Amino acid sequence: MNKNPVVLLVEDDEAHAEIAQVVLGDLMPEVVVHRASDGEEAIRYLENCCTGLPEARKPWPDLILLDLRMPKVDGLEVLKRIKTDSATRSIPVVVLTTSSANADVERAYDLGVNSYLVKPAGYDAFSKLLSQFGKYWFNWNRKPIPIHVS
Repeated sequence: MNKNPVVLLVEDDEAHAEIAQVVLGDLMPEVVVHRASDGEEAIRYLENCCTGLPEARKPWPDLILLDLRMPKVDGLEVLKRIKTDSATRSIPVVVLTTSSANADVERAYDLGVNSYLVKPAGYDAFSKLLSQFGKYWFNWNRKPIPIHVS
């Protein structure tokens, strides 16, 4: 049974989160976007995917869009936790941030990020980036089909 793709959007900026949700929703209405407004909330979300009663569990994300500059726990620390945990390390993570600093790009790739995108200034440019990314990721990108052994 195929399920709708689930995206975990980790973004503290309300405007950026709204743009991402609208663009992804327009591009692929079947995509379910869950949002964490800071790094701590993202970590709790991922912990909740595997624990608790089945009916209370959060849906497992097929993709994580991760901002870097966030309160509580920053994006690089979230990325580090995702990629060092055997339960979550196979989830593709795409950094979506305003930082174009080479040190951030290098650190993100050292930690195992799958892609690094810099948010352009302006609504139209940001929407275009998300639209092009969404078309690529959901229409052309291929990933292995997980095999779950009971």
